[in-house]
Amino acid sequence: MDDEQQKKEKLSPWQVISSVFAAGFGVQSSRNRERDFKQGRLGIFVAAGIIFTLLFIGTVFFVVQMVLKNAGH
Repeated sequence: MDDEQQKKEKLSPWQVISSVFAAGFGVQSSRNRERDFKQGRLGIFVAAGIIFTLLFIGTVFFVVQMVLKNAGH
């Protein structure tokens, strides 16, 4: 696939989710990062990043609450 054809294609929801997840944990590949900048839209990545961050914080909060609850027994 050449650069012209790749620029015309939009990222699938799965590609956006996997890119945000990988970037959130600091393991995003250079190839995928370049693809995201060429094909992706800023708004989609900002929204996905906010959702990822809220889910991550919620998960950490839930795990901490469960540990604290069980530590009292």
